[in-house]
Amino acid sequence: MAESIPSTPVNQDKWSSEKYVKNASFVPVLGAPVLQLLDPQSHEHILDLGAGDGVLTVDLEKRCKSVVAVDASADMIAAAQKIGCKDARVVDGHDLADHELANGQFNAVFSNAALHWMKKDPVRVIQGVNKCLKPEGRFVAELGGHMNVAEVRSGLHAALKKRGVDPEECDPWFFPGVKTYTRMLEENGFRVDYIELIPRLTPLSTDIAGWIDTFGFTFLKSFEGNEQERRAIIEEVQGNLKFSQDEGVWHIMYVRLRFKATKIN
Repeated sequence: MAESIPSTPVNQDKWSSEKYVKNASFVPVLGAPVLQLLDPQSHEHILDLGAGDGVLTVDLEKRCKSVVAVDASADMIAAAQKIGCKDARVVDGHDLADHELANGQFNAVFSNAALHWMKKDPVRVIQGVNKCLKPEGRFVAELGGHMNVAEVRSGLHAALKKRGVDPEECDPWFFPGVKTYTRMLEENGFRVDYIELIPRLTPLSTDIAGWIDTFGFTFLKSFEGNEQERRAIIEEVQGNLKFSQDEGVWHIMYVRLRFKATKIN
């Protein structure tokens, strides 16, 4: 997905498709390698888990028989429908195992930059994916991996601790390493065919403040209604990351966990 599915309920949706397009256009652009790893075929039915604003979904629709796009954010799904996604639905990945889609109908489940938002119960998400797939179906995805955005994340944790707020309660992300996620997949009916951590220095189309406003909003939930303190936190984090800027362009070190797994039971 784009960076999309939060672990909070849909009715607490804080995602803004407008901010996403403005500050996170790099996400679907950098999804090309995982789409290549998926290698969709013209006869296949594919589930796009955490489809976000649907940019990659539209591309995927051109390559296979059908795509169902799901995301927990109603605002993102509305954006996906607006750009022409044929079947886009509001579904939280945590609820997939109990959803009508979990009937073994898909040749593959695809996910880009979304699984790390499903922190509440990552194992339950994998179990839901398994139930959606046909026998020998593929699960191909890329998510944030161990050490992803560590500099910004550490800065946000420090700023909140200084203000007496527990950052662990606000941190929305699950960034696993290779061993952790391999074990989770293998214990829930998959054979891991390929998995790798990929460091990727990523230039931003905005500054650190814009990135936090787009992706790090849950860290600031304790300060809703206190715009002055919210801005102070953001400015503090950005100020401490001044060496992440080069000739006016801000960078964040992303570390992606990319994998391909096959359903075996």
